[in-house]
Amino acid sequence: MRYFVIGDEDTVLGFSLVGTRGMVASTTAEASAALHKALENHEYGIIIITQDIADLIRSEVDRFMFTETFPLIVEIPNRSSGGVSRDLKALVNEAIGVSL
Repeated sequence: MRYFVIGDEDTVLGFSLVGTRGMVASTTAEASAALHKALENHEYGIIIITQDIADLIRSEVDRFMFTETFPLIVEIPNRSSGGVSRDLKALVNEAIGVSL
């Protein structure tokens, strides 16, 4: 099982230094293409995506996060978020449209 990262240039470069492949994305089309490329290769068991890029393709990301069992998609903070990740409860509330 391998990792794949989707995010800004600095994030992808940082992960590449430890041997993780990835794609830089800054638009909705690039983010969607990167996600589909990662999903085509069944060796990628974990897809790491920055929060800002995930927000560009939220419906696609949520479909895999909440309905598919494989691959695992993990959102990480980007450098502009100051290292603060999104609250999991807020993410679930947003995905299902109900406040828990």
